[in-house]
This record gives sequence, C-alpha cells and structure tokens, in this order.
Amino acid sequence: MNVLWHKINPTICGKMEMCFCSLGIFTFFFTLNGLFFPTAGYVLKDCWITRHTQAICKPIGRTLNVFPKDIPARVTTMDLSVNKISKLNNTDLEDLPNLLHIDLTENRISEIESGTFAGQISLEVLILNKNKLRKLKKGIFDGLVKLTMLGLTHNKIETVAPTSCKSLINLKFLDLGHNKLHHLTNYQQILQQMPHLQTLHVGANNISTFNSWELSNKPTELITLDLSQNELLVFVLTADIFPKLTKLGLNDGIKNGMVWEMNDTSHLIGISELDISRVHSSLDGLQEVLETFNSSLMNLTLNHMKKTLEILISISCKIPSLTSLTVQHNSIRVISSDMLHLCSNVNELDLGHNKITNISDESFQSLRQLQILVLMFNSLSSVPYAIRNVSTLFKLDLSFNRMRLHDCEDFANMKSLRILFLNNNHLGALKDCVFRDLVNLKNLQLPNCSIRKLNGAFINTMPNLQVLNLSNNQLTVLDQGEFKALKSLQNLTLDGNKLSKLKSGAFHGLSNLRYLTLQSNKLKETQIKNKVFRDLKGLKSLNLMSNHIKYKSAELIPKAPFAELSKLDTLILSGQHGRFGAYLPQNLLKGLTNLSTLNIRSSHLMYMHPHTFNYTPNLKVLSLSSNDIADFVHGLFSPIQKLKSLKISHASLQSLDFLLHANLTELKFLEVRHNAFSGIRETVLQSLPALEYLDIKGNSFSCDCDKAWFLQWVITNKQTQVFDAYNFECNSPPNLKGKKLLDIDIRSCAVDMGFICYISTACAVIMTIAVSFTHHFLQWHLVYTYYLMLAFLYNSKHKNKRAHQYDSFVSYNAKDEGWVLGELLPKLEDEQGWTLCLHHRDFQPGKSIMDNITDAIYGSRKTICVVSRDYLKSEWCSREIQVAR
Repeated sequence: MNVLWHKINPTICGKMEMCFCSLGIFTFFFTLNGLFFPTAGYVLKDCWITRHTQAICKPIGRTLNVFPKDIPARVTTMDLSVNKISKLNNTDLEDLPNLLHIDLTENRISEIESGTFAGQISLEVLILNKNKLRKLKKGIFDGLVKLTMLGLTHNKIETVAPTSCKSLINLKFLDLGHNKLHHLTNYQQILQQMPHLQTLHVGANNISTFNSWELSNKPTELITLDLSQNELLVFVLTADIFPKLTKLGLNDGIKNGMVWEMNDTSHLIGISELDISRVHSSLDGLQEVLETFNSSLMNLTLNHMKKTLEILISISCKIPSLTSLTVQHNSIRVISSDMLHLCSNVNELDLGHNKITNISDESFQSLRQLQILVLMFNSLSSVPYAIRNVSTLFKLDLSFNRMRLHDCEDFANMKSLRILFLNNNHLGALKDCVFRDLVNLKNLQLPNCSIRKLNGAFINTMPNLQVLNLSNNQLTVLDQGEFKALKSLQNLTLDGNKLSKLKSGAFHGLSNLRYLTLQSNKLKETQIKNKVFRDLKGLKSLNLMSNHIKYKSAELIPKAPFAELSKLDTLILSGQHGRFGAYLPQNLLKGLTNLSTLNIRSSHLMYMHPHTFNYTPNLKVLSLSSNDIADFVHGLFSPIQKLKSLKISHASLQSLDFLLHANLTELKFLEVRHNAFSGIRETVLQSLPALEYLDIKGNSFSCDCDKAWFLQWVITNKQTQVFDAYNFECNSPPNLKGKKLLDIDIRSCAVDMGFICYISTACAVIMTIAVSFTHHFLQWHLVYTYYLMLAFLYNSKHKNKRAHQYDSFVSYNAKDEGWVLGELLPKLEDEQGWTLCLHHRDFQPGKSIMDNITDAIYGSRKTICVVSRDYLKSEWCSREIQVAR
C-alpha cells in the first residue's frame, strides 16, 4: 500500500530539533528507535480473547471461511461455532499447542486433512457437530491421545474407517447421532480402540439391526447407550458386553414386530434409566422389553405414547425397582383413581405437558413414597385435592396451568414440601392463610401470577423459606412488615411489578436477605430512603434497574438511602426513566464500603460530583455507559484505585484524558465504544499498566502521523487486546475517510523522520568540519573580511552625511616614522596648510585599532600611504591600504 501521511505533527517535529545537535545524538536516536513505540497490547483480526485463554471467533457482521491464523499460543479454549469453515488443514492448529477445548459446531467442514490434530496432545474436547463430514478417514484423529469428548452429531457420516479412532485411547464421550450410519459392523474395532468409552450416542442413524457381536466381543465400559430414532427391527444381545450400562435410549426406535432377543436377562441387569417414548410396537412387544429390566429399572420415560397408556403404566409400575416415571405429551385429560394405583414405589412422577383438567381425589393415594410431582403445562383450575394427603411431597410443580388458590386448605398437610412452583397461573389476590402449612418450604416460585395484593400471606408463615420469586405480578405497594415471618429468606425477586410505594419497614425481618431485585417497577427517589433498607443488614446485591429514580441536583441529600448496607457488593441503578434531573447526589453511595460492582448505565446522567466515589474504596466494576456525561471532573475516579473494569460507552466523550490522573493502576477492562474522541494519547495508555482489554469500537479515528505510535502499539503489544481493531475506520483526513485504520502503512511517518534527521545531522556535521577548518587555516582572512564588511557598511551609511575632519590620513610603518615627521609633515602642514591625521597623535585611546583606522580613513578627504619595504611586510599596513582602497 502506498505511503499516505504527508504532514508531520508539530509535536514530533519539535522533538526532532534534538537531531541537529551532533552526530552522537543522531546515532543515539536510532539506537532507541525500537523503544519509540510502546510494546505492552495485541489485536486479533477475527477473534477476541476472554478470560486470558479463551478465544471466541465470531466476527461481527460476517463469518469465517478459513481457520484464523493469529491466535496466541497460550489459548486453551476456542469457540469457532456458527461460521463457514469448510476444511481443516494440517497447519491450522500447529501453533496452538495448549488447546484443551475447541468448538467447531455449525460450520461447513467436509474435509479434515491427515495430521490436523497431530500436535494436539493436550486437547480434551472436540466438537464438530452440525458440519458436512461424510467419512471418518484413517488417522483423522491422530494425536488426540488425551481427548475425552468428541461430538460428531448432525453430520453426513456414512462410513467410519476401522483405524480412524486409534489415538482416542482416553475417549469417554462419543456422539455420532443424526448421521447416515446403517450398521455397526465396524464399531467392534472402534470400541477396542477406545477402552474407556462411557457414553455412546448413535441415535437417528437408520440403524435397523443391533447385534452385540457387531459392537464388541468383550465387556465394555459403556454407561450410556443411545439408540433412539433408529427404527430397530432387531435387537440381539448374546454376550455380557454391558456390565456397567445404566442408561439406554430406545425412544422412537422400537417398531412393531421388532425381534427382541436376549439369551440372558442379566446382560442388562444394570440398566436403571430407560426411554421408550414414541414406540410403534404392540403392547406384547413393549411388555417383553420391560420385563427385561424387571429387577433394575428405576427411571422410565413414556412420552408421546400412542398405545394403551394406562395398561403400559400398570405394567411399568409392577417393576419393583421403579422410582421415577415420566409421562409427558400424551394428551391425558383425566387422572383416574386406577391409573397409578400400582405405582406404590414411585417417588418422582412427571405428568407435565398433557391436557389434564381433573385428577381424582384418590389418584395419588397409593403413592406413599411420592416426593416429586410435576403437573406443569396442564389445564388445572385449582390445586388438586388429591395432593393434600401426599405428606411426603418434597417438590411440587403446578406451573403453567389455569389455577386459582381458593381456600386455606390448598396445601394442607404438606409439611415436607421444600419446592413449590406456581408460576404462570392466575392467582389474583393471595390469602393470609394460603401457605400456612408450608412450614419447611425453601423455594416458592410465583412469577406471572397476576398477584395484586399479598394480604399478609408472608407475615406468619414459612419461616424456612430461602427463595421467593414474585416477579411480573401486579403489586403496587409493599406494606410494613409484609415479609416479617421470612427469617431465613435469602433471595427476594420483585421485578416487573408496579411498585410505586415502599412503606417504612417493608423489609422488616429480612435480616438474612442477600439478594433483592426491584427491577422494572415505578419507584421514585422519594421511595428509596434509609428507613426502607435499614433492616437489610446482610444484603449483598440490590437491583433497582428501570425505575423512576432521578435526582435534580448533585448536592448532598439529608439521608443517604444505602447508609445501612455496609455488606452490599452489587448495586444496579441503570435504565432509570425520565431525562430531567439526571444527577447523582454526592453522598448517594455513602455507607457502601464493600461495594464491588456498580451499574448506572442508561440513566441520562449529565454530571457526577468529584466526591461521588469517596464512599466506595473497594469498587472493582463500574458501568456508566449510555449517559450524557461528555467529560468527568478531575479526581472523580481517584478514590476507586482498585477498579478493574470500566465501561463508558455511548457517552459523547471527547477524550480519555480524565484517566491520566485517576491512578487506575489495576484497571484490566476498559470499554469506551461509540464516543466522540478521535484517538488516545500515549500517556493515557501508559497510565493504565494492567490493561488487558480495550474496546474503542465506533469512535471517529483520525489517521495522521501523531497516531502512528497507537497503530504500532495495537499491532505489536502482547498485553492489551484491542477489540475489533481491524474494523476501525478513518474519519480524517478526507483522502483517507472510510479506510481501515490498521491498513494504513505507518512506515511513512518513521521513514520521513529518519530521513530528515539524517539530512539535518549530516549538514550539522559538515558545517562543524567547515567552520573548524576555516578557523584553523583562514582565521585572519575571516577577521579581515569581517572588517572589510564593516567598512563597506559604514561607507554606505555615512558617505553623504559626515564632514571631513582631516585633509588626509597618513598610513605608514612605524619604522618610517622619522621620515614622516621630519620630511612629510613640515611640507604638508607647515607649508601647504593641510591638516593631517597621524595614528600616534590622533587615534583615540581605548578604541580598537580597526575602529580607529576606519574612523581616520572616513574622516579624511584623502589617504596618503608611505609605501616602503617595511610597509609592505606589515599586516596592519596592508589592512589600512585595503580599507582605504
């Protein structure tokens, strides 16, 4: 690319004056030229690094077609999913020896060259799901001796070479589901190469025959085997190859007339979890399958069944070891008293995603060990009476029904209940007695229940409750002591309500509360008072996002609202509605001595008082993005020297100079995207020695020579990653507008400076040598020339202005003085009446000789030179005659 910067910044040119001093300085400058650009950051073209060693390669607005080449060698995790990479070359990974995990899901990979993974001796997880592989060739995975997980689902694999997996000696998880495998002929040799394989998925592969001898001729380590969606016609198990198998997936895989052959049922004696959903077999065939697991089966899934479900449930529940039964998506409308009467050993029953409207009162009477009951996504209008007598329930899920709480007996006798989901029902107003028997409940979920009033439902009940979710309801007011019985509550969620008033003492009794969410309500600053939060001594996280909290001034407020929350770690005040009065009182954060995270983004702040952070010395994460603060006052960030992450994007910042004196020596993450500055001063980055991640995307960059150091720093440093730097565009000068910042050739700036320094220094050296030579050999000629010049100037200035004092100046040698005084002087002065100027009598004492000569010559009308041999030998006489001439 052509060199394009023609103007040199005045600051740089000023520094170049040093180059004129001497040849020594010239040499010293170029010796230190390598230190001219800071060497402390780095930038990747198509990826960015998170957590120091994780590379995410998903370019914004485009996708990768080839494997990226600029990944640091220290990277251990790579996410290359959802790109368009079509081939892995054997050189793609050669510079990444520390990789542990690589995800290539949803690309277009159809070929992997031999030796691609030869150097990946540390790789543990390789995910190639949703690509276009058709064949696993010989040696394709060579080098992956530590690989434990391999994902190949949703490809087009038809064949697997017998030696393709010979290096996978430590593999534990292999997913080959959703491919085009038709038989398991080659799997015996493959499994022998993977002696520690525990999970094998070959579902949805059009495998019609399963013969144990095809898979292995000796016991395996398999724990999970998924054969689902394969339309099996034959399942033959003649050897004990699954001594450790506990989970078998056959859903949508058992077809009508399937041959189920097993010479010894003990071959599957360890199976505890079985899925036979979507079966297309006769009841007799299913019964034959189930009888195989008569002594070990614990978890059975019967989803999407089309046969006589009640009979199948009865058959299943006769298995004495069965403890968990899932019967979803079966369009059940009524649970009769007989449907579950044989399930006496079941302790987990999932009847979700059906159409249940009625449950017989005696339906669960025989389930004396039932602990978990799931009835979500049904059409129940009230809490079934049948569950009132199930005193053993630990978890009850009634979410997504059409339920209302009618009386105080809805949850009678449920003293063992620990988890209750009632979300997405239409409960309306609660009753004070509705939860009175739930004395041991720990988790209560009530979001999206249209609750308008609590009516004291939590004043005298549930002393052991730890989690309460009341989000997205219709609450408008919290009365005093509304939760006072919840002594053990740790997490309270009230977001998405219509709360506009918090009465004093609303959180009384919640001394153990750790997390409080009040997001997306209608709270104003008048409701955020000290008295409201004073009972929350142990609070660690407070979310007040998206309310109407707005202050009209940064002046002190009488009582700081969070003064009692000394243990608060996280405070979220972002997204406050309303554009006016966008200030923070200078003492708003008073008392928050342990605050670590503060988020005040999108709150239309226009100014922050310099004392704002005086109360938060331990702040580590701060977000001020999307506000209207164009600049920050001096000293604002000085009290928070432990800050590690700072976000001020979309804030109209004109520069980052406010960071110069902030002393943020521990700052690692800086996000200032979409502001109005054209560059960053070198001193700003020097003031952030720990910076690891810099996001300045979306600013208006100026591409002139004073930014050359920044470009060099972005490209060469190895500490600070500049996010998406390859997409930065120049906004000025006009001839470069729209060009990529990192495409600029900065060598022009460096070459121009070196050339100018060379010329300047060379000239200085030549001049020094010339002056020295002239001074040594032509010293008197220079003096003579100097005085001739003075005489010329004097003559030009005074020749028409000054009257002559003498008739003639007599120039003679001292050795001829006798003749001048004895012969010349009497003739001219006595006889002719001339006035002569003689140096021994008329020169002024104290004046230089040359000045006296010049004044005498120009003060006389004529000059008489007494020329003799001694006169011609005299240097001064020669000067006199030259000046006179």
